[in-house]
Amino acid sequence: MTAEPAANDFIRDIVRRDNEQGTFGGRVQTRFPPEPNGYLHIGHAKAIVVDFGIADDFGGLCNLRLDDTNPDTEETEYVDSIVDDIAWLGYAPASVLYASDYFEQLYEWAELLVKAGKAYVDDSPGDVISAQRGGFGKPGVESEYRNRSVEANLDLLRRMRAGEFADGSRVLRAKIDMQHENMQLRDPVMYRIRHADHHRTGDTWDIYPTYDWAHGQSDAIEGVTHSVCTLEFDTHRALYDWYLEQLPLPQDQPKQIEFARLEFTHTVTSKRRLKTLVDTGLVDGWDDPRMPTLRALRRRGYPASAIRAFCRDIGTTRTNSRQAIEALESFVRRDLNATAQRRMAVLQPLKLVLTNWPEGQVEHFEVANNPENPGDGVRSVAFSGELWIEADDFAQVPPPKFFRLSPGREVRLRGAYLITATDVVKDGDGNVVQVNATYDPASRGGNAPDGRKVKSTMHWVSVAHAVPGRAALYDRLFSAEVPGERTGEPLDDLNPDSRELLDAQFEAALADTPPGEVVQFERLGYFAHDPREPMLFHRTVGLRDEWAAIQKRQG
Repeated sequence: MTAEPAANDFIRDIVRRDNEQGTFGGRVQTRFPPEPNGYLHIGHAKAIVVDFGIADDFGGLCNLRLDDTNPDTEETEYVDSIVDDIAWLGYAPASVLYASDYFEQLYEWAELLVKAGKAYVDDSPGDVISAQRGGFGKPGVESEYRNRSVEANLDLLRRMRAGEFADGSRVLRAKIDMQHENMQLRDPVMYRIRHADHHRTGDTWDIYPTYDWAHGQSDAIEGVTHSVCTLEFDTHRALYDWYLEQLPLPQDQPKQIEFARLEFTHTVTSKRRLKTLVDTGLVDGWDDPRMPTLRALRRRGYPASAIRAFCRDIGTTRTNSRQAIEALESFVRRDLNATAQRRMAVLQPLKLVLTNWPEGQVEHFEVANNPENPGDGVRSVAFSGELWIEADDFAQVPPPKFFRLSPGREVRLRGAYLITATDVVKDGDGNVVQVNATYDPASRGGNAPDGRKVKSTMHWVSVAHAVPGRAALYDRLFSAEVPGERTGEPLDDLNPDSRELLDAQFEAALADTPPGEVVQFERLGYFAHDPREPMLFHRTVGLRDEWAAIQKRQG
């Protein structure tokens, strides 16, 4: 990946001070620790950019660690997708590690806490444990099993591991303080019984550590110096510190630093709700281009470089906020404007017949591949007497300020000729199915020799040389700016018209577009060639910079 400029923010200030003070001997090590229970989404992109970016900026290293502590929700498919998405985003972990690598060590430490009287086995049902924890301003109630003897707790824990008890019948809890103002310290659960196969350890274990018990210790085992995470883990920090203080670990323990997570308008990033969309068929899968997953954005044509640039531009703060999705699209558009080849495509074809065109004649015009990059060269585009134009580029009765084609009006066909509509052909229902026009042979290249001006330039595709295909146009997957704000359920705001599939006619050069490549359909937007279905193009973003318009209105 091309080196990117170092950022300045409060996290890097902390790392810089630690290095100056020799806190970790000048060493910097971070990690990106997702749970493999779904595909990564755009919110994870910010965490990846922060975690890997800090390591890069300070000459350190960043590992990928899969926090795989829940066998009921985790799958190898998700692990593979996470590894692949991080690579696509442009980062290479120093190592790929797993919390499950440390299951034996975590269990040994659990026995250590039991022997020290700092953990106990609780037989209470889950709802009772939850109720006894109380709430803010409401005192906790100690479990009747809290004062079991060390010997009894140790025996029960070992029998839990041996698989003697049913799922949910017992848990191991830390013995901390049931009256603590921080709810995380009210005797949190450390182990649950799960008779389920794990994606890596198979049926070796019948008890599994909770995320909170495994997370901090995994950081310590790996030698993480700065444990960077999002703000929702702020209250968990005291629990992580408590666990680490009880164990025989090196003195310099990971320093947890929290920052605001990335949220967007019209977007949901809850993996649980995204999985519901997939499982219920409301979308076509995790890589449906309407989804906010990295896999979906990649299929839709978002450049990884644009996502990285956006995440670095918004920086890191300790205040949660919701970014306008148009801001991200602005970065995508800017990136693609510089790199995408231009092509012509007609998404809603209407036939245009040039009645004075010589029968059987075919001409070719040289058209720039990308005016932003002259080095991209030109291509040859065939032109004939029968063309496809966009249906909405013609109006038999034009409304005010309509400057495109209508009877008696002259327009320019991109790079070709000036034409004037004469009459139309209609079907039995009165719909226009063909527009007849004449062309000016002296206007080759699109300019009249007498210097007369026209107010509209239209794209086109020669009927005889067109390649049929499909184009997918996308609206927001969620119609509300903040999904669920009104009812509390984001899926209530699902947009039923978020996708429109059109039978289109494409310039012949589009047939040579590699899968996954993004091109600009002139006047229509940027479109990505689907990686699996030939001649299916997904609209990545439109040409109009909506974010610039929003900023102008707000300014």
